[in-house]
Amino acid sequence: MGEKIDPDLWSDDGEPRLIGGKLPSGEVVFPMPKGDAAANVEPHPLSRQGRLWSWTTQSFLPKEPYEGPGSGPSEGPEDFKPFLLGYVELPGEVIVESRLVEAELDELRLDLPVELCIVPFNKQYDTFAFRPTRQSQEQAA
Repeated sequence: MGEKIDPDLWSDDGEPRLIGGKLPSGEVVFPMPKGDAAANVEPHPLSRQGRLWSWTTQSFLPKEPYEGPGSGPSEGPEDFKPFLLGYVELPGEVIVESRLVEAELDELRLDLPVELCIVPFNKQYDTFAFRPTRQSQEQAA
């Protein structure tokens, strides 16, 4: 595993959880605000499981400052591999934008149960993503 792409995005325990923030109003946001925006905001570990709310595919190399696969000094656009992006609803908390892994576009559906996982972003960094839960994979088989 590499370094975290951001040291404050998820917990470091055996079952990592994204770290959101709970505003004084009770509203939950992600990511946890930083600096002056974090005043009176309590860190709030988010649920590891949610449901797919919406999705798309990223089929072209993103604009700079993208530093993922296909953007390195020894790589070119031909090294870029399309990936899935989705909005995951963490019930009662917040909707999180995330990469979707271990799934194909035609397998995705509204309310698909998904769970948090940590995946390589590039050779140096790890990032978070969501993947179908084992239960949802078994139901599709």
